[in-house]
Amino acid sequence: MRPAMEPIEAGTLRRSRPLAEPVAHTASGALFNVLEQHVEDAAALRKIRSRIVRAPHVRLPDLARFDERIAAHLDGIAVAGREGVRMSIQALERAGKGELFTAAIGCIEWQSNPAILRLIALGQAVPDARPGLHSAFGWVSARRLAGVVSTLLADDDPATRLAGLEGCLQHRVNPKRHLDTALVSEDPVLRARALRCAGEIGRVDRLEACQSCFDDPDSSCRFHAARSALLLGDREVALDVIRDISLTTSTFGDAALALAVSVLPAAEAHRWLEPIAAHPEDARRLIRAIGFTGDPRYVQWLIGHMRDDRLARLAGESFSLITGADLVALQLVRPVPPAATTDDENDLDDAAREEDDGAPWPDPDKTGKWWDANKARMPCNVRHLMGALPSKAQCIEVLRHGTQRQRAAAAIQLRLADPRGVLFNCAAPAWRQRRVLQAMA
Repeated sequence: MRPAMEPIEAGTLRRSRPLAEPVAHTASGALFNVLEQHVEDAAALRKIRSRIVRAPHVRLPDLARFDERIAAHLDGIAVAGREGVRMSIQALERAGKGELFTAAIGCIEWQSNPAILRLIALGQAVPDARPGLHSAFGWVSARRLAGVVSTLLADDDPATRLAGLEGCLQHRVNPKRHLDTALVSEDPVLRARALRCAGEIGRVDRLEACQSCFDDPDSSCRFHAARSALLLGDREVALDVIRDISLTTSTFGDAALALAVSVLPAAEAHRWLEPIAAHPEDARRLIRAIGFTGDPRYVQWLIGHMRDDRLARLAGESFSLITGADLVALQLVRPVPPAATTDDENDLDDAAREEDDGAPWPDPDKTGKWWDANKARMPCNVRHLMGALPSKAQCIEVLRHGTQRQRAAAAIQLRLADPRGVLFNCAAPAWRQRRVLQAMA
């Protein structure tokens, strides 16, 4: 076991105090430079990973190779021992997700609770970087994390308890009594995370606690209360709340819409989407939602939108989510339009560009011919997931071989079928995902 870092009083979380002493340049400047590069690269790759886990073209083997790169840099830092941890903490002068992730990994591995507390305080001061800290809890093994999380959950500070709860959520571990206290916390961030945790780990005994928050004044709490209640088996009032949220322009509007049509029967989903279809400015929302309905009745309509460069790639993604067609493998793609001449593509905002980044450009003519030859085996008004009914076996198949967004849709379908189960974590380290999939088989 690695020795602990120097003891630091937990109550002295003054921002003026450095998190670590400067790393001295030793006689071996080359080794110093190598360590510095490991720290920089680990942080940079963690930032990129935020996009990788939501990308339309990344599959589990791709994620595994990417995670191996991160692990290699973290190993390089770990080999340096105390100096590696100190340099990781020094890099927090540029406090971002990646830097906080890298520093937290070292502090957790060294079991330095005082240093972890100071990183939590930094995450509280720089909220945009906090996901990096929380993802570190998901990266390390549950064995290394157990004692740390127990200490954090027992703390009085909401931000510290939030970190402990996040550790449980990342590993799909039941926080037990600590979840109960978090569910009634006055801190909305902690309360929202507790509501999310209850649903994702299958705490059906806390369904009423989730339902009691349907009118929560905090939008995040309200959404996660309804989402968790839906996952825990409430298909009535929770669905109404999700429907209301989906009609708003809030941060959770699109997520609520996707979740609702993932649950609603085909005919009801169709009626619900009709008002959205009446607004051309909502075309991307509509196309995205149609993929989650899984209904082949919309496939021909999607093919028509593949001729619009602003919508083509998203339409292709929804087409594949319903039919299971791999556009690239089946050679149903067209050349990338020249950026300089694609006026429609240039009209996209940054969010749409990021959503489409990496997705193939479908050829509407080739795709139409493929659909004509295959549509007989996919009846309309029946939910499909990647070309088949969303059975447990099909969901697991998609989790094994689908793209990240397809896998996320499969995880939701699998979870909706089993209110007492846990939601498969498609953003977990790839080696852990593979272990869970092996156990499911």
